[in-house]
Amino acid sequence: MARAEVYVSTDVETDGPIPGPHSMLSLGSAAYLEDGTLIDTFSANLDTLPGASGHPATMKWWATQPAAWEACRKDPEDPAEALERYRGWLETLPGRPVFVAYPAGFDFTFVYWYLIRFTGVSPFSHSALDIKSYAMAVLGTDFRSTVKRSMPRRWFGDFPHSHVALDDAIEQGALFCAMLAERRSR
Repeated sequence: MARAEVYVSTDVETDGPIPGPHSMLSLGSAAYLEDGTLIDTFSANLDTLPGASGHPATMKWWATQPAAWEACRKDPEDPAEALERYRGWLETLPGRPVFVAYPAGFDFTFVYWYLIRFTGVSPFSHSALDIKSYAMAVLGTDFRSTVKRSMPRRWFGDFPHSHVALDDAIEQGALFCAMLAERRSR
């Protein structure tokens, strides 16, 4: 019998649009069971990559978010050590980890790159579940019109969207679990 899936809602904060030339500054993940139970969290702030630099447009945006910037620069760790801890954390979860994000295309790019670069393996394999795409399927809407403001309010809990990676991962995970519950109840 296959192990159950654990939905690992993940958010990253970065200093640019792609890994390598730019760095992942913070990583937050919240692990949820299918029934919406939050079972564990992981969070780490990372040192920047050698030779990488902040993208001008991203750094301009960060200038408007001083509290979030301060939060993601507090006690940064060596990426190799942090990603090894993260890989180990994922492997202790009570099921197969499924990467979940909003938008998955951005967050997964960084997490996958960092996992392969610093640990040589991705416990998520090569795939990610995009919350917006899942909402599109549940609602039967077009992709571009599927935005948070058009989603049912009943899907949203009382969580901050602070641009602090762990806060945002918890918020997004609860949103996904509400969608999952609604789809399963049909």
